[in-house]
Amino acid sequence: MSARTLLVGTTKGTFLLEPEGDTWSVRGPFCDGWTINHMAGDPETGTLWAGGGGEWFGAGIWTSTDDGATWNLTKLSNGQLDDWLANDPEMARQFGMDPPPPAPFGKEIDAIWSLSYAHGTLYAGAKPATLFASKDHGASWEKLPGLTDHPSADSWQPGAAGLTLHTIVTDPGNPAKLWLGISAAGVFASEDGGATWERRNRRDNAPCDGPHAHPAAGSTDETGHCVHNMVRARGETGTDLLYQQNHHGVYRSEDGGRSWHDIADGLPSTFGFPICVHPEDSRTLWTLPLNGDTAGRFPPDASAAVWKSTDGGESWSKKQAGLPATNCFFTVLRQAMTTDTAAPAGVYFGTNSGSVFASADEGETWSEVVRHLPTVLCVEVLERH
Repeated sequence: MSARTLLVGTTKGTFLLEPEGDTWSVRGPFCDGWTINHMAGDPETGTLWAGGGGEWFGAGIWTSTDDGATWNLTKLSNGQLDDWLANDPEMARQFGMDPPPPAPFGKEIDAIWSLSYAHGTLYAGAKPATLFASKDHGASWEKLPGLTDHPSADSWQPGAAGLTLHTIVTDPGNPAKLWLGISAAGVFASEDGGATWERRNRRDNAPCDGPHAHPAAGSTDETGHCVHNMVRARGETGTDLLYQQNHHGVYRSEDGGRSWHDIADGLPSTFGFPICVHPEDSRTLWTLPLNGDTAGRFPPDASAAVWKSTDGGESWSKKQAGLPATNCFFTVLRQAMTTDTAAPAGVYFGTNSGSVFASADEGETWSEVVRHLPTVLCVEVLERH
């Protein structure tokens, strides 16, 4: 495996992209054609994980310990295929398949939507919103009931993709701290390793425009609950600096999500999915606005651009060099944008039209490094230590 590998999850399995001079190699697809919503890796061992599934396969997590050459599946829930194999053993034999054993969580969940590895624990978020943890690199799993038993759980409402736990944020310096993004229930934080959770969607005391007609826009007191993506400033010390791209706005929190400040002013749209932050400079971040939830979900004016801020979202600049400036109708989904830790930092994003774009100069200029993949659902970077 290269010292830097892009982990790309798609609707037709996993792909691994690695730089080779001025080009990138592509390996895959892996994971038997599963929908892979999110991926993670361990920089110490090189272990890779890919989470996904759906109603047909059930929910599961694939693991590779040999640089992606082979993958093993751990099922967390059973799907329609399992029922079919169990109910028609003769047909199953004709296809050379055996009914799998019952999965540990039956049919409680439909798919895995997010993964995060930190402090020796692998976390997995599911649809409907459930949090799991593994202490043995994904071989076995336990459900963390503190989230699903939250007093507000009976009021959570699904987003367009269902009630998904799509974002898990950890603190590299404190294993007890976790943050979650759930569509459409908002931000949740734990300071005891996931035993208990606090819902954190309050706006700060800055004046706002007042209630908005859009049902996902929140209120004068709260941000909208439909969080699309959230990141923690990795280079920050002494405070919990978070950023989120919401269904209806971009926000910054300097107190671990206890209050959120609207930083969407200057962007062409408040709607979008991904957001990412510089690995060292906590005030430099990138997002990719789309034209709106009911207007097609493509770049405004069909002109692709990444928007960059170097002051924590107080101002934004449009970065378009190398991107399709006309007739561009792709969507960039919530987990499909990330950075590496190079100097200068690399920034990457994937599209639902199967392209992956990369910037080697912190988003100033871009190049399309891969095209014609299936719909890209996630892009993460594994950098080997």
